[in-house]
Amino acid sequence: MPELRHVSALAEAEYAYVTTVEPSTRLVFTAGACPLDADGRTVAPGDHAAQARQVMANLETALTAAGACLIDVVKTTVYVASAHQPDLVTVWQVVRDTFGDHDPPSTLLGVATLGYPEQLVEVEAVAAVSAA
Repeated sequence: MPELRHVSALAEAEYAYVTTVEPSTRLVFTAGACPLDADGRTVAPGDHAAQARQVMANLETALTAAGACLIDVVKTTVYVASAHQPDLVTVWQVVRDTFGDHDPPSTLLGVATLGYPEQLVEVEAVAAVSAA
């Protein structure tokens, strides 16, 4: 079972700073989850929070296909197409709310653009699942 660790010598954060994973664990690497519907259309153009909700739903679907779930995630990278910090905070709140009490290490980045038309959010994740 992965162990999330908060580091008291570092500033308090809404996520663990470190995750340790036992050698017998199967790692799952996801591609960036995008705010696309089942037909491949970008949902909620212009709405960071709505896109973040779609992204997290798509991430859960991808993890399930690999035999994993959100509680297995040991690291995320969250990309937000914006130079405005409030947009990043909006997306982060959706991501955090989706994870609930599980708080894997995460990196939150503002980027110039993402791959799909009108895409504002993307989240990639690494999960660790017991190999037993």
